[in-house]
Amino acid sequence: MPGLTHEETATFLDERGHLLRLGTNGVDGLPRVVPIWFVYDEGALWFTPRAKSAWLADLRADAAVCATIDESTGRMRKVVARGRAELVHDLGEDDVWRDRYRRIAGRYTPQEFAVAYIGDTIAEPRALYRLVLAESEVRSWRMPGRGEDPLAVWAKDYYHDGR
Repeated sequence: MPGLTHEETATFLDERGHLLRLGTNGVDGLPRVVPIWFVYDEGALWFTPRAKSAWLADLRADAAVCATIDESTGRMRKVVARGRAELVHDLGEDDVWRDRYRRIAGRYTPQEFAVAYIGDTIAEPRALYRLVLAESEVRSWRMPGRGEDPLAVWAKDYYHDGR
């Protein structure tokens, strides 16, 4: 299965509407996966857990994460990044990074709704995390395109005969 180039990955992650599915090691010993809003900026995936999010407690206890961004139609592009999430701003520092949060909300809603949403939830503190892709294990893939082997939908690692 073909992978995405660096430019294709950046283009895909910049597109509006794709959710990030964040996997954490739950403080209760069970894995947790949550679909969340994000923005790709400065070579990193940026995301914002609310103060009472269960996955914020997970991140505080263990910063190891797996982030998946994918699409189920068209070229079926996928990016999976495994690494350590970095706390950039803790709870109560929201005013410092509110512009980034506006960009995150604006990727998923019309701008006027994003502004209203932030206004309605401004009293709910959030933390700001990022996952730097250059410091993570990143894999990507897509369905074969025109001129490529249409049967090349599996990675070579999946075959027992070493294709």
